[in-house]
Amino acid sequence: MTALNAPRDKYNAVWIIFFILGLGTLLPWNFFMTATMFFTSRLKESVIDSAPTDAPSTITNSPSTHRNMTLDNGDIRNVLESKFNNVMTLCAMVPLLIFTCLNSFLHQRIPQKIRIIGSLTVILVVFLLTAVLVKIDMAPLPFFTITMIKIICINSFGAILQSSLFGLAGILPASYTTPIMSGQGLAGTFAAFSMICALASGSALQDSAFGYFITACVVILLAILSYIVLPRLVFFQYFMESNGSRPLADEENKMDLLKKDSTEEKRPEVSLTEEEAKPTVSVVNIFKQIWLLALSVCFIFTVTIGTFPAVTVDVKSTVANGGAWEMYFIPVSCFLLFNLMDWAGRSLTAVCMWPGKDSIWLPVLVGLRVVFIPLFMLCNVQPRQSLPVLFGHDAWYIIFMIFFAFSNGYLASLCMCFGPKKVPQYEAETAGAIMAFFLSLGLALGAAASFAFRALV
Repeated sequence: MTALNAPRDKYNAVWIIFFILGLGTLLPWNFFMTATMFFTSRLKESVIDSAPTDAPSTITNSPSTHRNMTLDNGDIRNVLESKFNNVMTLCAMVPLLIFTCLNSFLHQRIPQKIRIIGSLTVILVVFLLTAVLVKIDMAPLPFFTITMIKIICINSFGAILQSSLFGLAGILPASYTTPIMSGQGLAGTFAAFSMICALASGSALQDSAFGYFITACVVILLAILSYIVLPRLVFFQYFMESNGSRPLADEENKMDLLKKDSTEEKRPEVSLTEEEAKPTVSVVNIFKQIWLLALSVCFIFTVTIGTFPAVTVDVKSTVANGGAWEMYFIPVSCFLLFNLMDWAGRSLTAVCMWPGKDSIWLPVLVGLRVVFIPLFMLCNVQPRQSLPVLFGHDAWYIIFMIFFAFSNGYLASLCMCFGPKKVPQYEAETAGAIMAFFLSLGLALGAAASFAFRALV
């Protein structure tokens, strides 16, 4: 009845704002990952030979020239370079998990506005600092340490932001989780496309990274402005009031109307639902209702982050033969293709939601995604030590990536949409926060598993 009596979302303004907030949630972090080449170049112990002669020196000779080099199987990267992706993923996902868990329990005690605006503001400050540090010379080890601290900070507050947004979307109709997921998908696509444009233009790594971080700051500012506008929209106000923030006078009027059409036995039932049950929301009881969807979204991201990008980024082209495709192979076939298909999968839930929230096919399809782990490990991942290469041609890798990314976006979006709708309205925000926690748990488990998956190759 709440959805049937709701006013129209005029100009789809609420939908668009949730899309912008979803974009603002992940675009900064995607730009951070897109600048991985810049970060690893700063970890080298000497200036890159291919660096432009007129570019300011950002990679200095380090006094720690005795640092061990990894020479096995032709890998000449130093320890900081070779472990950067794995450590970055771990430093990102563990704080994400911890702070999403905290938000699941504390979101009712900290005002929503403080959680969302505060998180966006902190992330904005960190990215402004990151943009400034691009122009400052620094030795590899301190640079590595500061970068990891920034990653921890970004993902800690990003976890609070993401969990709060999914909880907020849980109060609205199920379709309003889709714009958050779709915005997050577009964030990855936009970041990957920007990386390819930077490669094509021949821009110096330092200039490209600076552009990424400044663009991220602009998007965060846009997200802050969008959230400030959100409470003023009638459609949003209606669902917030329906969730229990209605003024006392409105509640008394509603009870007067109920008296006319209800028996005396039904009156305490309404009172229990609206006045007593909401303040005593039980996280355990909610989890019992949504556990299958929660574990499903956790498994989806465990498989995804376990292989992407730790394994998929090391696949080498077998058809490039030293041509331009060799430089564009990973940016296009790994990052751009993954994010495009992931975005397509997330966006499809706006028009199609099969299988349903109670269908056995949903967990079955989620479980089948485990097959992508061996498939990518048997592609031409280099350097490798134990497993053979069964899918050497680039086409195999591209086909696997299409299905891998699309299934990730579509199935994850379905789970996140359905979770808050399996509980009563007053429990929807908490259910959304719990789903966000299990999403983060999947990311953290995947980050930990990525070390093992890459080592097995």
